[in-house]
Amino acid sequence: MTINLSAFTFVSDLVKQDSAIIIGPGKEYLVESRLLPIARAEGYGDVGALIAKLQMTPDVRLRQRIVEAMTTNETSFFRDRDPFTLLNQVVFPELCRRRSATHRVTIWSAACSSGQEPYSIAMSALDHPLITSEWQVQILATDISEEILQRAENGRYSQLEVNRGLPAAMLVRHFERAETDWRVVPAVRSMVKFKRMNLGDPFDLPFMDVVFLRNVLIYFDSVTKADVLQRIRRVLRPDGFLFLGGSETTIGLDDGFERIAVGNATVYRPRGADPLETPLPAVGTAGLGVAAGRVSFPATQPVGAAAATTAASVPSARPAPAASAPASPAAGATGSWPWLSQLPIPPRSGPPRQPLN
Repeated sequence: MTINLSAFTFVSDLVKQDSAIIIGPGKEYLVESRLLPIARAEGYGDVGALIAKLQMTPDVRLRQRIVEAMTTNETSFFRDRDPFTLLNQVVFPELCRRRSATHRVTIWSAACSSGQEPYSIAMSALDHPLITSEWQVQILATDISEEILQRAENGRYSQLEVNRGLPAAMLVRHFERAETDWRVVPAVRSMVKFKRMNLGDPFDLPFMDVVFLRNVLIYFDSVTKADVLQRIRRVLRPDGFLFLGGSETTIGLDDGFERIAVGNATVYRPRGADPLETPLPAVGTAGLGVAAGRVSFPATQPVGAAAATTAASVPSARPAPAASAPASPAAGATGSWPWLSQLPIPPRSGPPRQPLN
C-alpha cells in the first residue's frame, strides 16, 4: 500500500468536489486499485507519487482522469429486470395513452455508464406493440466519464457482456457481429444521444417523461441526494415516471414523489399526478412471477403479457416482432434531435437554461 491518510483524504475530497461521490473511510484499497493504472501510464512508480504530483501542481487533465477512474461503471443489459418489466407493462402503455396527440416520448438515462441501460430501454421501445412507426422515442444518456461515453456511443460489447441479462432473441434482432464482439444495430443506436453530465452540477434539460436514476444516489450523501432529486423533479413531467435502484428511495429525502410498487418492481411519480389508467398487474397473474413476489422477464417474448393485452384496446397497435425479424427503424429511429432543444423547459431560479445541443 503506497497511499497514506493524507493522500487518501486528498483524493476523496477531490472526487466529492468534482462528482459529489462519497468515498468513505477504509476505501484506501479502492483508491489504490483504481489509480494504479493511471500512475503507471503517467510514468509514476506508485499511486502515492501520482497524488503527490497533483497536490503540488494542479493539472486539470490528470484531475479529470482520477475522478473518472473513481466512478463506478458496473452495469448490464436489463439490470435487475423488474424495472424493465414494469416499463413494458405499465409505463409504456400509460405514456402511449397520454402522449397519443404528439406520439413523442423522452427518456433520460442518468449515469448510463457503458450504455447497456439506455440501449435496453431503446430495445424495449422498439419491441413494444403499442409503439408503432409513427412514434418518436428519444433517449438522452448521460455520464460523468468521457471515456465511458465514447465506448457507449460505439455500442460494441463482448460476448461476456451480451451474455449478462440480454435475451437471445433480442441479441438476434438488435445486434450485429463485429469480429468477436457484438454491436448494437443503427436502428437502436440512433434512438440514443450520449452527453457528458455531472449530476453534482446544476443541469438544464427539457421536460422528460421517464428518468432512470438507478444505482446512483447510493454514492451521494443525504444533502446531495435531496438536491439531485429536487432537480430531477423539476425536469420530470407532472405525469412522468422515475426509476431508482433497488436499494434507493425518495423517502426522507424528497416528499414530492409517491411510490408505486408491484412485487419487487418500484417506480416513483410526482405527487399529485393524475391516477394511472393502466391497471397494475397483480402479483401471481400472467406476466408476473409468483415466487417471492418478483416481476418476471420472459426471455422468449420481449413484451410482457399485460402490455400485449393492452394493445388490443389502443389504435394502430402492432404485434410484437418475431424473434428472427431484423430490427426495424420504428420508434424514433430517424436519429433526428433538433426537436429536443425546442421542448418546453421547466422554470428555475438563476441563469437561463441552455438548449441541449
